Amino acid sequence: MRILFIGNSYTSRNNLPGLIAGLASARGTTVDHRLISAGGASLRQHLNAGTALAAIAEGAYDVVVLQEQSTLPAKNAKRMHEGVRDFHTAIEAAGARTALYMTWARRNAPEAQQAITAAYASVGAELGATVVPVGMVWEEFLRTYDEPVLHDADNSHPALAGSYLAACVFLIALFGEDPVGIDVPVKGLDPETAALLREAAWTICESLAS
Repeated sequence: MRILFIGNSYTSRNNLPGLIAGLASARGTTVDHRLISAGGASLRQHLNAGTALAAIAEGAYDVVVLQEQSTLPAKNAKRMHEGVRDFHTAIEAAGARTALYMTWARRNAPEAQQAITAAYASVGAELGATVVPVGMVWEEFLRTYDEPVLHDADNSHPALAGSYLAACVFLIALFGEDPVGIDVPVKGLDPETAALLREAAWTICESLAS
């Protein structure tokens, strides 16, 4: 599968595309991935820059993953939706599928998750895009577990455990595969923690789908 990721440090931190590719490989799918990332960038900034649109048109991707700037869905869902729609038009024209990477609330503002979730879910439903519900899974995980810590020290970006949990959610939402039992080592993450994150991702996604 060829996947183009468009976003910022929420995607590039801890090499999320590589973590997803590692999990997918363990389930028999080779992922060829490219990341177009700019620090703090919104989808509108990516549209204006032009690099992402050119890559979509030329790249023969199967899936294009869109990650909006982390606070914009809660602050200005209308602007976010406009950016997603413009990208979706280009993605469809190129024969690819749109996937939306729903991110999480900052550690000190968990109440923002409801608005973030609603912003991604509504435009996803409107366009028929795949919504990868990482933020919802983070929210439920944080209700249930004290460890491992998902946020980095800045209370915004993902720690490695947070990125790995996100990768597990991508495996479920994009590939329809269960991450439980995959034991591909991840440098910096002990096997017991990795197993907990895989099992939590599957259990929470199952509960969200029911």
